[in-house]
Amino acid sequence: MKPIFSLLLLFFFMVGCKPTSAIITSKEEAVKRGIYKAPANIKIAAKNNAEPKSVAAKIEPKKATITGNRINDKNDDDLVINVDDSSYLVKQLINAASEQLGAHYKSGGTTPDGFDCSGLMYSTFKKFDITLPRSSVDMAKIGRKLNEDDIRKGDLIFFKTNGRSVINHVGMVTEINDEEIKFIHSSTQKGVIISSTKEPYYGRTFTQANRILE
Repeated sequence: MKPIFSLLLLFFFMVGCKPTSAIITSKEEAVKRGIYKAPANIKIAAKNNAEPKSVAAKIEPKKATITGNRINDKNDDDLVINVDDSSYLVKQLINAASEQLGAHYKSGGTTPDGFDCSGLMYSTFKKFDITLPRSSVDMAKIGRKLNEDDIRKGDLIFFKTNGRSVINHVGMVTEINDEEIKFIHSSTQKGVIISSTKEPYYGRTFTQANRILE
């Protein structure tokens, strides 16, 4: 009887200690494990556990006039949006843009059916009541232009592609690693993807980065 009892104990021990994989290979798996949650509530959490405040909390006009949350296109190269917790908002912006990974490229597109580069940025910021100009060249005129070593997550990054002399492509910085900048954008070839300035094409065509949120 004792040998049978011992074998049963050994069996239950082996089953109970069976390893489970900690690797998450998809967003769906992360959702199931409670690690990732889509940003259903587009409110920014205020400090000290106070009531949530609207994301577009403050806008500081310096030269141009502001209509609601709209940043005008004239004389606004030094305009930035001030919020109580920009780091939290940046995470939500990256999260919202990342929801569109895999979406197709579509000229003039601003929906999950298809985005162009500025359409992805426009629609992402719009979810948080921030209305950017519609084109990449006009987006490059707002916010604070940055030195390369001052770039951080959530900044807009601009390129002059196809040998053009004006800015014609935009993305949002998602990660900084030493001299590498990773950014999410809608490319004409692959749609919404994350790319890197380490890639020769983007390293060569990188032009500037602007900070919209302070």
